[in-house]
Amino acid sequence: MDTRRPFRTFAIALGTAGLLISGCSSGSSTNAVPSLSSPPVPAALKAYYAQQLNWRDCGVEAFQCATMRAPLDYAKPDGGDIELAVSRAKATGPGERIGSLLVNPGGPGGSAIGYLQGYAAIGYPAQVRARYDMVAIDPRGVARSEPVECLTGPQMDAYIQVDQTPDDAAEVDRLSAAYQQFASGCERHSGKILPHVSTVEAARDMDMLRSLLGDEKLHYVGASYGTYLGATYAELFPARVGRLVLDGAMDPSLPALDVNRDQTAGFETAFQSFAADCVKKAGCPLGTTSTADAATRLKRLFADLDAKPVPTGDSRELTESLATTGVIAAMYDESAWPQLRDALTGAGKGDGSGLLSLADGYYEREPNGTYANLMFANTAVNCLDLPPAFADADAAARALPSFEKASPVFGRTFTWAALNCAHWPVRPTGTPHRIEAKGAAPIVVVGTTRDPATPYKWAESLAGQLSSGTLLTYRGDGHTAYGRGSDCIDTAINTYLLDGTPPADVKQCS
Repeated sequence: MDTRRPFRTFAIALGTAGLLISGCSSGSSTNAVPSLSSPPVPAALKAYYAQQLNWRDCGVEAFQCATMRAPLDYAKPDGGDIELAVSRAKATGPGERIGSLLVNPGGPGGSAIGYLQGYAAIGYPAQVRARYDMVAIDPRGVARSEPVECLTGPQMDAYIQVDQTPDDAAEVDRLSAAYQQFASGCERHSGKILPHVSTVEAARDMDMLRSLLGDEKLHYVGASYGTYLGATYAELFPARVGRLVLDGAMDPSLPALDVNRDQTAGFETAFQSFAADCVKKAGCPLGTTSTADAATRLKRLFADLDAKPVPTGDSRELTESLATTGVIAAMYDESAWPQLRDALTGAGKGDGSGLLSLADGYYEREPNGTYANLMFANTAVNCLDLPPAFADADAAARALPSFEKASPVFGRTFTWAALNCAHWPVRPTGTPHRIEAKGAAPIVVVGTTRDPATPYKWAESLAGQLSSGTLLTYRGDGHTAYGRGSDCIDTAINTYLLDGTPPADVKQCS
């Protein structure tokens, strides 16, 4: 299931492929050639690097906005432009300004500008905001930067309710048809941009922005998929790496099948943690005996909803697919666990509104029935960055046992969700491989031990691949670690951002 995307809450930034949940991808474009020194700007790109950013008031207090032109196709820079949205909040002082700090909340498909204006520019520590201009660029195809569009609101409503745990051949056919309809809609509405929303191209856009901001080095905090974007930048431009924080790390060496299966296990780990907490509380909707019993009860609820959806007070009923989305959405942050307990209690009594609300937040569905382009951009980037996990439904069916072993609760859903890129209209340009970024300055990689969307072993792997990687560990629940309540984590990252000193390798915090 594609959980490589940011949760709606800006206080956290969340991060393989699918109809139900979409998120962090792995892999890298074949044209990402490592460099040991800072490459000169190609002649064909000099006009882009020489443009001026015309900053203006963007209607949000303390923020400026601008538009940056980039080539639609870096292989053919004279073949037309794409316009990318940029925003910043100037350094507040006191203290000498260090430079610009780019932020990206993950996805792919999460709006970096929304994250900056909604959280980072007020939620990051005051001492960091004092010495950096806080900057965001919506990656190509995302939000304000020529967004990928695929389905109307009513079409999207129907799409996310398709049964994602098919029980027979007819249901498999309906699921495959839904994926094909989604892909066709993206091609019809955004066919021009679909071949040019890769992570490599987004990383090249970031280097152009770095130059236009007047910075010799890129300083950056990326979460979830944003860690893959940052690592890709380091691979392309190692000599231009400044202070990079990669929080909730992806492993770029993994093929899509392994990414999906690892995330399946990650969400099982997160559910076990939620269940262990829930069964200790009176009135836990999953019982008060054991985590095994809790898992059995949740699976029974899903099966009941598959057979008979329940009302929500909305025109839509709560289906098994929407209920599963709601549960998984709450796994990203333990602060959502009380809301999930209430939602499960309601669903058990025939009221699906709580789980529907969690699912709507995850999909960025507005009350008027419209959707942000998060899921459209998410699929477009993921399907371009890596070859699909499954070539067809038969391959997905063969993989079911391994996914169900990884997660008895979510395994079936994650398996079939990983089928979505099989029908994508654009061939992938990326391949999984190690990223070493030889010659880069120290890079801090952060991993959370019970992270559902980006399992801890991915952070261990990325830190080991990067020639200058340092691993910072948070022993806890939830997705990502910076700014989520650990003084130990925050102090280590703030020190690195402010004076360039990385934490001791394999430092552990709780």
